[in-house]
Amino acid sequence: MNVRTLKKNKEFSFVYRRGKPAGSRDMTLVSVKSRYGGIRAGFSVSKKVGNSVVRNRARRRMKEAFRTVLPELKGNYSLVFVARESISRAGFQDICAQMRRLAVRAGIRSDRP
Repeated sequence: MNVRTLKKNKEFSFVYRRGKPAGSRDMTLVSVKSRYGGIRAGFSVSKKVGNSVVRNRARRRMKEAFRTVLPELKGNYSLVFVARESISRAGFQDICAQMRRLAVRAGIRSDRP
């Protein structure tokens, strides 16, 4: 499945305004049903996380983790993953597991594999 990314401020604002949040230790997922086909995802890492090197590394790790989780997702949704400060210390497998749990809580992934 090909994933489209959210790029424009207007798209992020829509998800923040209309979406339902679900949180974990290292990130928050805000999801909203979309009229576009497939899953659209955006990744947000604030300056609280660290300097630009740390923020970009966190964003790249989140994107790669999302690519591993994407085949398990269903429906038409716009998603925004917001990193928390602790994500810079989290392991990659831990980030993947948290994304799976958040997707289940948001109702875009079933509990069973």
